[in-house]
Amino acid sequence: MPVVLGTVVSMIYNLTDTFFVAQTQNANLVAGITLCTPLFSMMIALGDMFGLGGSSAISRLLGQRKYDLAGRVNSFCFYGALLLSIIVTAGLFIFKKQVLGWLGVTAATYQYASIYYQIMAAAGILIIVSLVPINTLRTEGLATESMVGTATGTIFKIFLDPLFIFGFHLGAAGASLATIAGYLITDTILILYTIKRARYIHIKIHQIKIPTIEIKDVLMIGIPASVTNFMTMLGTAIMNNFLIVYGASKVAGFGIATKVETIVTMVLVGFCFGSQALIGYNYGAKNKERLKKIIQFDILVNAGFAFVIALGLIAIAPALVSLFMKDQQVVRSATYMLRWFLITTPFIGLSLVFTTMFQSVNQPLDAFVMSISRQGIIFIVVIFIMANLLGYQGVIVAQPIADVLTAAVGFWLYRRAFGPNGRAIRNW
Repeated sequence: MPVVLGTVVSMIYNLTDTFFVAQTQNANLVAGITLCTPLFSMMIALGDMFGLGGSSAISRLLGQRKYDLAGRVNSFCFYGALLLSIIVTAGLFIFKKQVLGWLGVTAATYQYASIYYQIMAAAGILIIVSLVPINTLRTEGLATESMVGTATGTIFKIFLDPLFIFGFHLGAAGASLATIAGYLITDTILILYTIKRARYIHIKIHQIKIPTIEIKDVLMIGIPASVTNFMTMLGTAIMNNFLIVYGASKVAGFGIATKVETIVTMVLVGFCFGSQALIGYNYGAKNKERLKKIIQFDILVNAGFAFVIALGLIAIAPALVSLFMKDQQVVRSATYMLRWFLITTPFIGLSLVFTTMFQSVNQPLDAFVMSISRQGIIFIVVIFIMANLLGYQGVIVAQPIADVLTAAVGFWLYRRAFGPNGRAIRNW
């Protein structure tokens, strides 16, 4: 439950962040920031490489009572993420023009996107590093502490957004500066919890050396986990590039629709992440029956919750979108997109369960396949086909179609891994 609450708070921030930016009633500003959204997804992806990869490895080590090694794996992940974030931040500044061009920034949106990009690039270190303690604290049962750190920084950002955007008239810069301040607080709290509360995990720089097999274990799960968010980045960038042809109002509408959709998806992610430590622990302890019950419960909760809340949001979509902007063209576009995106949220829930489950039970190939599917290979193939066949309508329906196909792939992989004589069972 603390994990779910933490993601709900993050979800509220995503909504309020977009809400305050949209209150400027400047479609080009909203579009400019929307075009830079993949940048944030990329940073989360890089952090997940060590955060989710590390938490999966640590959970299994704790289940095997290898406490000292679990602590050293955590230190390796923390400082690995720190080094990677420094390299990435430098690269983002060096190749700024090329990256902005790839994101689909136009002359009308450049001034807003450029400011937001530069400050978010500077925040890369804080964002990437935060993903390690956010995930690894849960392996010791410190989910509440993880939630407190995340929620405190998020609440701080919510209060700073209107102050910076409207009080100091900073616009796009205000939104990104509030994000930096929030992550600085989150990182500080989470690091202190790791030092003061954790029994086994630590961030001692002199204990970052771990066996090669453990590095492989972290990366074999962490890379597929990070690929999920890389695919989110890629999918969003491709969607933006397809929509910008139809005008900034369509991109602005997409930005609003996707943030409202996070009402469902962030909670689904919370349920999945909350179960990861349990799945990894029981897999490491070889408790077959309990493991299957946890996975089945996860599937039921995710699909059921997604169905119920999606129906409610579809019904109130026009009123909900109108809270963000008054421009009727943007409202119509956002409402139409949102309803299409929400139709297949139960399938998103299933895909998330399968993806995080494969990460937790050390099935890197299956996790990788799921990671590159929904907003990666399947989405890319579908959007090019549907856009050529149906134009704008094809662009909108591409993601729902990809959601259904990805869930079908995940179910097939699940049956192969956990059916009679499944590979995951044979590995025991």
